[in-house]
Amino acid sequence: MTNPDHATPQTVLDRPLVHFGREICGDLDAGLRREWLVTNGLGGYASGTVAGINTRRYHGLLVAALAPPVGRTVLVAGSVDWATYAGRRYPLSAWEYAGGWIEPRGYLHLQAFALEGTIPVWTFALADALLERRVWMVHGANTTYIAYRLRRGGASLAIELRPLVTDRDFHSLATPPQPEIEPSARGVTVHAGEGAVPYRLLADAGEFAPAPDWYWNVFHREEAARGLDDRTNLFTPGTFTATLRPGEEVALILTAEADVPAAADALAAECGRQRGLLRRAGAERAAPAVQQLTLAADQFIVAALTPPTPLSRCAGEGGASTSPPSPVERARGVGGARVERTTIIAGYHWFNDWGRDTMIALPGLTLATGRAADAAAMLRGFAPFVRHGLLPNNFPDWTGVDPGYNTADASLWYVLAVRAFHAATEDDALVAQLLPTLRDILDHHIHGTDYGIEMDPADALLHAGQPGLQLTWMDAKVGDWVVTPRIGKPVEINALWYNALRTVAGSLGGRDDAAARRYDDLAERARISFRQRFVASDQASLADVVDGPDGDDWRVRPNQLFAVSLPFPLLEGEAARGVVEVVGRLLLTSFGPRSLSPDDPAYQGDYGGDARRRDGAYHQGPVWPWLLGAYADAYVRVTGDRTGVRALLEPFADHLNDAGLGSISEIFAGNPPHLPRGCIAQTWSVAEVLSLWRLLGGVAG
Repeated sequence: MTNPDHATPQTVLDRPLVHFGREICGDLDAGLRREWLVTNGLGGYASGTVAGINTRRYHGLLVAALAPPVGRTVLVAGSVDWATYAGRRYPLSAWEYAGGWIEPRGYLHLQAFALEGTIPVWTFALADALLERRVWMVHGANTTYIAYRLRRGGASLAIELRPLVTDRDFHSLATPPQPEIEPSARGVTVHAGEGAVPYRLLADAGEFAPAPDWYWNVFHREEAARGLDDRTNLFTPGTFTATLRPGEEVALILTAEADVPAAADALAAECGRQRGLLRRAGAERAAPAVQQLTLAADQFIVAALTPPTPLSRCAGEGGASTSPPSPVERARGVGGARVERTTIIAGYHWFNDWGRDTMIALPGLTLATGRAADAAAMLRGFAPFVRHGLLPNNFPDWTGVDPGYNTADASLWYVLAVRAFHAATEDDALVAQLLPTLRDILDHHIHGTDYGIEMDPADALLHAGQPGLQLTWMDAKVGDWVVTPRIGKPVEINALWYNALRTVAGSLGGRDDAAARRYDDLAERARISFRQRFVASDQASLADVVDGPDGDDWRVRPNQLFAVSLPFPLLEGEAARGVVEVVGRLLLTSFGPRSLSPDDPAYQGDYGGDARRRDGAYHQGPVWPWLLGAYADAYVRVTGDRTGVRALLEPFADHLNDAGLGSISEIFAGNPPHLPRGCIAQTWSVAEVLSLWRLLGGVAG
């Protein structure tokens, strides 16, 4: 008899956590609210709604990263699909046009939807036939597969697929000129114009018939809601047709690559890769929510192609500045440009890689999932980009443009990420390698660096900020309006500063005792000054910013949590308990702390509208799940109650079936019922929740 403890474990690839039937699939609003995401490890992806309608400019079946992890270009927006069975024609897709006209309405025939790991599967009920559709990508390639399989049927079924193509930056809805098409035995090659990367549409069965045509005024309702342009036109080069008998399938292959594996091989490889991720994380027998989040974490970790000399171009350390290769050259890996580093996409769909987000998310995405080698690669890869003691805030969407450095906390989070890596791996060699960079960060902060970031010699606290700049994580800016400038000495910046000083001092012990004592002395001065400046007997919470242009800011925000939650707390006892209690009473929701107290006159309980309204509300009330990590760490530190943390995580198991399926949204509305807003999948949301769940033994609610 087989011991069940040694049987092959059933994972979310075998028994999907994310699944629902007609109660969601047949409801247009419910189907449009739920979005799926498939990624390729390069920054490219495929994504859309369960209902099949593209509601965002970012949706598409092949959004290729032509200069990984950026240069993201929508090549194939979708397809118009039909099936003919037993003499009746059934729609399998859905499109919305200007004026609210939806045609066809394939979602009406959708019986079920599920995520097998991260692979979306639709099941269409067509009389007595069941037809499945799967979408996946090749890891490390700009290639998407859309496979239709006749799972059940009393007769053969004919299928008709009309891909809708374009060639536009994924931030734009501009319609490019009509491309040239080059039909072949298996499909067609699309040439979008001079300098564009050609791409192919292929099928592994059936026939392709050229039939160039346009689909006009395709409407994107989420763009309209955001006050942005919302229409585009899409071109179809022709139609793929095939006939399926029960058990047979046809795969449409969309690729910007020279070579593509067979569909069956590609699917087996991707499923095997995802099972390997769960094995490496030790999550094969974990709660389904932990498994799903482990796979979600993988979607943010990408390979990047960087210029051969990042230090000379980005760090200002001398050397000739070379002209970067074009996006097409970079995509093809010519000119010596194919130098890989590992980084993190901050969120899907529209974010690229950000220094702050990467360092905050690194422990949860890598160390909690058994990917220490990826963590080390990220820490090494970012080190050459440190300039004047600052880590890049973000890297541009296209290459050839220097990174932005307007951040007061990214380099401090970098120091703590190195500390977390060492705590998890005991890798002294990497710490020794990075110590010069860590010391450079501290010394530039002590003596003063860009953007008014400088230690105040009077109290050893860190000042940051200049008019017109946004330097903290509360970084919304509309034109010249910085919504939350926070100029002065922000509370979380000084908590990070204190922890960075203690961390580097500890790393230098036995290597340079004099430098270690110097940093420790500064840390102690900062600790004493912090308690004098940020704590007041007549205030329930800590100050959010002191020594600002208008004095001290005592608005109740969640940033104070870091004074208690970080490895070296600045507060203990009743002072620490008071921080946790005030955040719990005024800010905590089902999905984490609000960014501002509802009692504040500036509080905004929802997030939406045009760019000015959205950014004006961004940090003035919406809930940020990533802050739950700081709240939970602080809560456990002052109460010792881990059971209470498990209760905090329970809502996220349900959220995995909403918004960005299998992932966690960027923000939620501050007012109940706290609807998901912002990006459908945000790296630090996933990282912080996954870290806590794994820390607590993977127990889902």
